[in-house]
Amino acid sequence: MLDTATKRRIDTARDILVGKVPDPKSQVEQITIALIYKFMDDMDAESEELGGKRKFFAGEFAQYGWPRLVRSGLGGHEVLNLYAEAITRMPENPGIPPLFRDIFKNAFLPYRDPETLRAFLKVIDEFEYDHSERLGDAFEYLLSVLGSQGDAGQFRTPRHIIDFIVTIIDPKKDETILDPACGTAGFLISSYKHILKANFDEQDGQDKDKAGNSGEKADSSLAPTTLTPDEKGRLADNFKGYDISPDMVRLSLVNLYLHGFVAPQIHEYDTLTSEDRWNEYADVILANPPFMSPKGGIKPHNRFSVKSKRSEVLFVDYMAEHLTPNGRAGIIVPEGIIFQSQNAYKQLRKMLVEEYLVAVVSLPAGVFNPYSGVKTSILILDKAWARRRDSIGFFRVENDGFDLGAQRRAIAENDLPEIEQAVREYLKMDEQDVQDGDASAAVLDKLVRQGLVLIVGREGIAAGGEYNLSGERYRAETVRSSRYEMIPFEKVCTLEYGASLPKKSRVDGPYPVMGSNGISGYHNEYLIKGPAIIIGRKGSAGEVTYINTDCFPIDTTYYVKIVDPNRTEILYLYHLLKTLDLPDLRGGAGIPGLNRNEVYEKYLLPLPPLQVQREIVAEIEGYQKVIDGARAVVDNYHPHIPTYPDWQLIKIGLLAKIVRGSSPRPKGNPDYYGGPIPRLMVADITRDGMYATPKIDSLTYKGAKKSRPMKKGDVIITVSGNPGLPTILAKDACIHDGFVGLRDLKRDLILPEYLYFNLLALHEIHGLQSVGAVFKNLTTHQIRDFEIPLPPLATQQSIVAEIKAEQALVTANRELTGRMEGKIQSAIGRVWNEGVRVSATGGMING
Repeated sequence: MLDTATKRRIDTARDILVGKVPDPKSQVEQITIALIYKFMDDMDAESEELGGKRKFFAGEFAQYGWPRLVRSGLGGHEVLNLYAEAITRMPENPGIPPLFRDIFKNAFLPYRDPETLRAFLKVIDEFEYDHSERLGDAFEYLLSVLGSQGDAGQFRTPRHIIDFIVTIIDPKKDETILDPACGTAGFLISSYKHILKANFDEQDGQDKDKAGNSGEKADSSLAPTTLTPDEKGRLADNFKGYDISPDMVRLSLVNLYLHGFVAPQIHEYDTLTSEDRWNEYADVILANPPFMSPKGGIKPHNRFSVKSKRSEVLFVDYMAEHLTPNGRAGIIVPEGIIFQSQNAYKQLRKMLVEEYLVAVVSLPAGVFNPYSGVKTSILILDKAWARRRDSIGFFRVENDGFDLGAQRRAIAENDLPEIEQAVREYLKMDEQDVQDGDASAAVLDKLVRQGLVLIVGREGIAAGGEYNLSGERYRAETVRSSRYEMIPFEKVCTLEYGASLPKKSRVDGPYPVMGSNGISGYHNEYLIKGPAIIIGRKGSAGEVTYINTDCFPIDTTYYVKIVDPNRTEILYLYHLLKTLDLPDLRGGAGIPGLNRNEVYEKYLLPLPPLQVQREIVAEIEGYQKVIDGARAVVDNYHPHIPTYPDWQLIKIGLLAKIVRGSSPRPKGNPDYYGGPIPRLMVADITRDGMYATPKIDSLTYKGAKKSRPMKKGDVIITVSGNPGLPTILAKDACIHDGFVGLRDLKRDLILPEYLYFNLLALHEIHGLQSVGAVFKNLTTHQIRDFEIPLPPLATQQSIVAEIKAEQALVTANRELTGRMEGKIQSAIGRVWNEGVRVSATGGMING
């Protein structure tokens, strides 16, 4: 476990660097280099205490010893020059092993402020070399601050997702394990801990615990183990990682070294364009490969089975092809892999379905926030299992223990443990089938009935040639059952065509028209007495709407005609129809349409007694009233800033320096774009969050000089796109020309948060002042003249606290709406059985 003192030191070191080194990855690199520097000197000192000699700082490198940096009385600039020279020359040091030379390769000091370096080295001096799991945990915490997208499209994989995949794949002590896009080696570290835990000596651990030692299973390198020394030696040799980024290689080397790997095998290697390691295979491959490709695509060599320029396609192909005959893999992939229709994607899926794939785990969109909101899934490959069974399991994670917002706050709902167990049981079915006759059928039935798995035959997935790997696609092709009588759709209700009414007759009348504003005159033969259910036939095909008044459905809609009103409650039918996947039936050339005959053929509807229907409706209406009230709070709330006659109105231009953002030209130039400096975009900010964090766009140091750098805590205002919308920077970043920044804010007069709420309250008014014939923009002069009421600071603090409390209530109402909507779905969902549904593609799936 990470101790608080170590965490505090790491946080302090970052706080010292943040003003000079704004990029989180660069901060991690500087701390990493300094820690290794300090630890080498610690090891030299330990060697001397034991009667040995210094080897790291010996000969001409003795001048760079750590005590000379922090305790010799050198001047600030002398220390700065000595340290900068030392880390630059360290790869030439003959006294350090190749691992350390790799760590210092291309290292440099990115700032020239002696006082910053002195304060930074003072904090590093508090660390002591302790080759233990505790230090490894500290380094993993340090890596967790990597909060921006890497140059090559890397995203840091959340630790709990890594551990989830590793537990399912279950790497063994005698297996080779590879991550061909290893980043900071998270998958390798998790696999190492998993193996040590699987070989934990429980009795020895209990004895040590009684003796006062920790004995915790979570400890890895210090935990009592049943592994022999030879097995531990071979275990370290079994782990390999590749990464194209030298910075990531350096971080991986340190991470593994601090977890007990004396000579970690991490290679700077382009997995997709180099053939040097093509003939190396692994028993287990685990990876979260890059999700994006550079402009023009990848230019791979010609040994891939699938011809593509997309990095995600090539990486999955590489991992599948580099498994040993009994190999297994867990791969995080973007949704494009799951259903994109281009030939390369289909060819890849065909290969996976036919030879490798055994399960797909769908993750909720937002797992990678705040780096990316991209929707992802996990592919589980097992060559031996796939050869023996003709089905694929689909699993779905709704909640992973954290909310899906930018902050990813912990929540109570967490499907991962249950899904993890379900996947593992599913993958064990083959073993039990061999050992226990019909046991696999029992396991299958159990998982299906619990609703944890959808099992579809490989032939069903291959039908049509798309090889779509979205479980929902196959859930849609089902016959659903219910504890109540199942009635053919057209025996419950029919879909009737709306009328073809002239557009000139669709305005300014007393009756609503689906698709327009009203109707003039009377067309009594087409008037539908309300309430009514309308279903889209063209355009919004399959969308179900409830109308509480008389209406005229037009020719792009169906209206629902109930066959027997004495057997069917209209609101029950409305909610029931919304549970069907009608939009998935859209088809036809031109504007996709909904064919009512397909609806009739596809669906049976559960029809409880009328009293039960009314009870369900009453329950739903109760939830709906809560939703309506909560939505009213959310929709109508706006921060209000009170004003009093004795409060001075002051122009923003007198409170701060107004500076316009800028963008390096030409756009996309690699000299300016794709570097470590974050850049805020208009799309990064909304009305819902006070603090904004840049998510994707980034600049090089050269590009940053041609942009507008701003500091963490500065107030920023949009001038285009959504003019007048404010935000506060959550980190140092550059701003492009869609913003102005408020520099050198007079904080003795105004609080940034108070200013933010004032600007937010006036956002719409300010936006109306924007000018331009085509694109509306605010000018720097206009913003400089915006006036803000200026009470005393104590009053400002009270106003900010009050608004924050109000916003917390608004957020609670938004969450309440989501919960009530879930209860509505659950209420109507109870009419369907929780038993087996049979897929039209030939496999059993849950109901």
